[in-house]
Amino acid sequence: MTDRKIRFIEEAFFRALMFFSTSTIVLLLLLIVLSIIYKGLPSMSVEMLTQTPKGGFYFGNEGGILNAIAGSLYLSVGATVLAFLIGLPVALYMNVHLIKRQKLVNTIRFFLDLLWGVPSIVYGAFGFTIMVFLGLRTSLLAGIITVTLLIIPIMIRAMDETLKVVPRGLLEASYSLGSTQSEISYRIFFRQCFSGMVTAVLLSFGRAIGDAASVLFTAGFTDHIPTSLNQPAATLPLSIFFQLSSPIPEVQNRAYASALVLTVIILIISILVRFFEKRYHKHKIKF
Repeated sequence: MTDRKIRFIEEAFFRALMFFSTSTIVLLLLLIVLSIIYKGLPSMSVEMLTQTPKGGFYFGNEGGILNAIAGSLYLSVGATVLAFLIGLPVALYMNVHLIKRQKLVNTIRFFLDLLWGVPSIVYGAFGFTIMVFLGLRTSLLAGIITVTLLIIPIMIRAMDETLKVVPRGLLEASYSLGSTQSEISYRIFFRQCFSGMVTAVLLSFGRAIGDAASVLFTAGFTDHIPTSLNQPAATLPLSIFFQLSSPIPEVQNRAYASALVLTVIILIISILVRFFEKRYHKHKIKF
């Protein structure tokens, strides 16, 4: 068998393997989404989206998941804002101030990747330890702190990957014009990578709103909408878990409806990511 035939067979094999893998992933995604829609849509109602749980909601009585929707939004928005305020200076410092110390930057990236891979339940246990040390109880504030720790590595690494593609000539040109490192960071690099920054924020927000393990011991759960940071907060993932744990079929169907709400939120986030990527890509400086 000639080398040409061997290369042809290898190419055909790996092409078929890629097609099979891609098709499998797409089919699994469609299966999950269609099953959620099929089981959850009949249980969806205006009351479910606009009411808090009544007495015995998890045993089939009336009520809704407004408390979980509001709690998830409060927690994920608060954690995302806090992570952004911490993560943005770190990412800019790595790519502007430490540009000549690549070994140190690569070491920081390595540890951030390790933190990214830590299971969320570990962050939940760590957040619970902090709560005990500070004398806090399960609350929205404790949940925000824990989720912030969870998504900070994600946000920093996403911003870092965006900043890495900024042309080195832009940095040198800025120095030649007398710009300071702070001006280069926030006035040039941040604007140059604005679409990537938005993408990092939205991806972190999506991880924050969909995580359950990290808030299991910290945010608690309540049938009411929290009005202060010291009150416990319900979340959609935990609401889905509690509803699926019920032996009543009607309550289980409500869990699929709650999952449908969470899926729609994640879908909106994905659409916004694509929108901002295309909208602000044209404002990048080309070299």
